[in-house]
Amino acid sequence: MATKKTEDAFSFDPNKFADSFREFAEKGAAQSKEAYAKMKTAAEEATKTVEATIESAQSGTVELGLKAVDALRTNAENSLAHMEALLGVKSLSELVELQTAFIRKQAEVAVEQAKTMQEATRKVAENVAKPGKDAAEKAMSNFKKA
Repeated sequence: MATKKTEDAFSFDPNKFADSFREFAEKGAAQSKEAYAKMKTAAEEATKTVEATIESAQSGTVELGLKAVDALRTNAENSLAHMEALLGVKSLSELVELQTAFIRKQAEVAVEQAKTMQEATRKVAENVAKPGKDAAEKAMSNFKKA
């Protein structure tokens, strides 16, 4: 009886080994497929986030550019109108009055243009950051679930 236990302990069954190895390999392949699917999904989501960010940045840049062009156009029109008014000046006091009024008006316009650009820039920055912020929040919620 003692010899039988020794034979069982040192006997090698290639079928059991092959089955264990096959099971191990199938489990590894399944885990690899699952990891690949997760990585592919994450890469696709990252690509969508980058595309949305680029689109927001592009449209924001266009919006800021249009606002800058509008400000330049307004300033040029005001300057030309002021130059025309200066051509009709008949006295030094009238010149000083025109110049003072022009400077005051330009200062008010500059403040208003700065506020407009600041608001537009803030809005663009929020829009550009939104896709990344949403993706980060989604990733954090997925991380908390896991």
